Amino acid sequence: MLTSELMGAVFWLVSALSIFLVARIVPAGRIKNYLLELIASLAAAFACGLAATALDFGRCRQSVWRAVLFALPGTASALAPSRAVQLPRN
Repeated sequence: MLTSELMGAVFWLVSALSIFLVARIVPAGRIKNYLLELIASLAAAFACGLAATALDFGRCRQSVWRAVLFALPGTASALAPSRAVQLPRN
């Protein structure tokens, strides 16, 4: 296991960046201002990581794969409504 002080939080943010990059590839509902999606994905992953810590299957100071698996769909589900709203406008 990696033993850095904030390795779990880094994994949450890496999961947010991976969902953000996948969302940027998909053209349906894409907005021009990518910074809003980036901030939303980072905030959602951090919130999901904190929720995983509160539910006791993840820690911000440990690299626990269950917390990453909690942050990935949580981040995707946070970006989905904004994309759904943008679909009729595109």
